Amino acid sequence: MKLLFIFLITTFISVHIYSQENNQMEKVNSIIQTVKEKFAPDKRTAVFNFEAVESENKIIIKGETNISEAYSEFTKMMNDADIKFDSKIEMLPSEKLGEKKFGVINLSVANIRSKPDHPAELATQSILGTPIKILKKGEDGYYLVQTPDNYISWLDDDGFTFMTEDELSEWISSPKVIYTKEYGFSYSEADVNSQTVSDLVAGNLLKIMGEDSDYFLVNYPDGRAAYIKKDEAKLFNDWYSALNPNGETILKTAYRLMGIPYLWGGTSTKGMDCSGFTKTVFYLNGIVLARDASQQVNTGELVDTKDGWQNLQAGDLLFFGRKADENRKERITHVAIYIGDGDFIHAAGRVKINSFNPEKTYYSDYRKSGFIRAKRILTSVGKNGIERILENSFYKGNR
Repeated sequence: MKLLFIFLITTFISVHIYSQENNQMEKVNSIIQTVKEKFAPDKRTAVFNFEAVESENKIIIKGETNISEAYSEFTKMMNDADIKFDSKIEMLPSEKLGEKKFGVINLSVANIRSKPDHPAELATQSILGTPIKILKKGEDGYYLVQTPDNYISWLDDDGFTFMTEDELSEWISSPKVIYTKEYGFSYSEADVNSQTVSDLVAGNLLKIMGEDSDYFLVNYPDGRAAYIKKDEAKLFNDWYSALNPNGETILKTAYRLMGIPYLWGGTSTKGMDCSGFTKTVFYLNGIVLARDASQQVNTGELVDTKDGWQNLQAGDLLFFGRKADENRKERITHVAIYIGDGDFIHAAGRVKINSFNPEKTYYSDYRKSGFIRAKRILTSVGKNGIERILENSFYKGNR
């Protein structure tokens, strides 16, 4: 009887201790989830990978984040809950990068992938002259980087030039030219028959070093020198100060891209997906948009479309996808730019025009049935995640 009593007491104590430990781990995981939902609800734009493990009766928090506020909030919540833990969290950018935690895109168009591997899905692209943040080193020459739209993915080191904070500041403050033709080349001499240095796409930024007759002499981020025809580029400050983005200029830019092939992950005049198209059009009008359609839909001013398209204006963004029902959440999968009279221009197979108007030969019942809402971007520049280029922290050099 005595042995049975001791066994029962021991079992009760063990179960009680296990229950306490289990409840504590549940609290920790709940805190992790709460902080993640507050500071990093979208993994495309923030890194927050925390994992709680138990080892030798200790709670260890492993992982990484690029959001210092998230780590501070997590620590505070753990202390408030009187939960002791050992931290093995790495703050990004990683200290292993040394001083070169910044970079500038060095190719006309750099492919940025979902994983650090050449066969991996093309997540997005970034174009020549774009400043980026480097978060950590991966495998096979890949680095986790963040672009001015805050998108985070993997870029191989052939796509950018490493820079220190001072070097990036010097690049940002240097006078530049912007390439304005849809596609072209730079040359080793002030002669189109000389050796090409690289191809170029609209929006590429290069440091101006001088002029030679009908050419600008420019430098790439890695120091390469080249010549660009003056009639294919403009001094950046002149171009930027002359911008007056409105419905007419947005459509004028969009029409220039007619027929360009659809490319999943593409954001340049070589090829683009639906949100890459809208992003490129607005960038060429001096405005930085979020990367994906499902992000762009969260910006701008809602337009009333419950009675049709009469309230829409040229340049408004139209969003399509799957409407919410009792079993599924809404899902935004496509975006287009409104033209007028029910017409819109978008990247679907190629950049083309379709219509909500069934009387038009290019009417799309598929798009009409999949339409969800419209947002007016041009009235929201400077707020709600929509910035002019030089107001964006990456282009200002604010770190």
